[in-house]
Amino acid sequence: MNNKDIITKVRNFAYDKSSKDDVHGFQHVQRVLKTSSELGVNLNANLLVITISALLHDVGRGNAKENHAKISAEIAREFLIKNKFEIPIEDFENIIHCISTHSFSNDLEPMTLEAKILSDADKLDALGAIGLYRTIGFTIKNGGGIEQVITHLENKILRLKDKLHLDESKKIAEQRYNIISDFYTKIKEQIKIK
Repeated sequence: MNNKDIITKVRNFAYDKSSKDDVHGFQHVQRVLKTSSELGVNLNANLLVITISALLHDVGRGNAKENHAKISAEIAREFLIKNKFEIPIEDFENIIHCISTHSFSNDLEPMTLEAKILSDADKLDALGAIGLYRTIGFTIKNGGGIEQVITHLENKILRLKDKLHLDESKKIAEQRYNIISDFYTKIKEQIKIK
């Protein structure tokens, strides 16, 4: 099976396993793939590893709310082995490493260029206008209101740019961060939270 056929099969599996919402659904996966691929081209990374890991990075999200990266890596490993794709072992292990280490809430450090790219691309999708929409959607989906949006911004989203690994990602994050920061400042002013 050639790489194009592998990617098609991986994409179909990822689509089937994706959440059916705007927060962590397949649209998010596609944006992370696009950003990862752009960074990968610019940084001369392994695009097969990036493509497969980006497509599979959230396949375990529906199974548990905690440590979805670990669950996604386990599901990805099982899927890739079951399908007997002809992927070099070092690429296979890198894919699993990328998925395992991509999450903000995991304490695992991405060690390869591809893992750093996936981790950064996932975080970049939580910033900017889309990130703001996702933050509000996530909070509402979980029964929260405006106070919980503010808390989520404080505890996670506003800290993301400091968790990025690559200089190129940090440049992208600056403008996106400003959108989040401006909203945060204005919403606190408007609802009078000090």
